[in-house]
Amino acid sequence: QVQLVESGGGSVQAGGSLRLSCDWKNSVNWYCLGWFRQLPPNEREGVATFRSDGLITYADSVKGRFTISRDNSKKTLDLQMNNLKAEDTGIYYCASVPAKDCTLGDILLGHWGQGTQVTVSS
Repeated sequence: QVQLVESGGGSVQAGGSLRLSCDWKNSVNWYCLGWFRQLPPNEREGVATFRSDGLITYADSVKGRFTISRDNSKKTLDLQMNNLKAEDTGIYYCASVPAKDCTLGDILLGHWGQGTQVTVSS
């Protein structure tokens, strides 16, 4: 059974920072891991992906502000979010998908956790 558990969401003011963490279980296909978010009212957007060979991809909207990292020995995937904006508000999901290219679109199609809420006030 695939299991991913996110943590670290919260409420911050614009310009602030948050760090999201994701713990995954052994059954997760760790080849392609990433984060996507659900923006109000109901838009899903790939945020960042991290392929097992080190390839990292970011959405243009977060480049220079977000940093994704993974630790395979600890089975964790983190997302450091700096200079947060009101438009970053949403539910953030950690996801896993066995996709060769590990694109931002691929990450929307895999398994994901329960999500964690991020709220940025302007």
